[in-house]
Amino acid sequence: MSTGQITLLDLPSKEPCSAWSLNPWKTRMLLNFKGLDYKTEWTEYPDIEPKIQPHLPPNESGIPYTIPTVILPDNTWIMDSRKIANFIEKSHPQPSVHLDSPILPKVEQLTSDMLNQVRAACISRIPDNLLNKQSADYWYTTRAKRVGMPVGEFEKKYGGEAAYAGAEPFLQGITALLQENSAGPFFMGSTVSYADFVWVSALIFLKRIDEDIYRQVLQRTGDKGVHVKLVEACEPWLKRNNY
Repeated sequence: MSTGQITLLDLPSKEPCSAWSLNPWKTRMLLNFKGLDYKTEWTEYPDIEPKIQPHLPPNESGIPYTIPTVILPDNTWIMDSRKIANFIEKSHPQPSVHLDSPILPKVEQLTSDMLNQVRAACISRIPDNLLNKQSADYWYTTRAKRVGMPVGEFEKKYGGEAAYAGAEPFLQGITALLQENSAGPFFMGSTVSYADFVWVSALIFLKRIDEDIYRQVLQRTGDKGVHVKLVEACEPWLKRNNY
């Protein structure tokens, strides 16, 4: 990989603009931890596909073009936070983020399962609290198609206590993983790893959506303190959030 500045495509928020979206936060934390030179190119939802499509084939998942995407100094484009992590870890192995840790796939699965449960509590608050008009309009249209009803109706039907109760076993599973290594505060004790970035990104994502969602989630972890300590320990890689 040539030297030079990386470009990170990230989703803007309402002013004052700062990072909020889950998957871009994983990449942002990784770049911050590695100390790499990068700039942010804020990209609204409707602009993602036309910006990336000329450079990359679509994802095989239901969403063909996604953020984060990075543009390397040699104009190589990489889409998807995990693919980006794999490349960055290989090209800049130190300090390592331990992608081979057996904890990582457990954290990834539990995080995904938890977010699936709380999705209904978040789905209408994201455009209301975070998105600029062009992205909010896009969100309302695409998410309504995805869930089969207006997002406000989806939240009323499946959000609230039912969503948090459904998330609770997965949250407590993450707590158990954090408690396994008493050295703390990270999943690997005193060693930082990508697993920390995955979970902290999810917590920051929920906090940015709505402080009440964040509080509700922490209350159901079984040990709020270990999660708060993890976020505090990751603060050095969370500070850069608006450029």
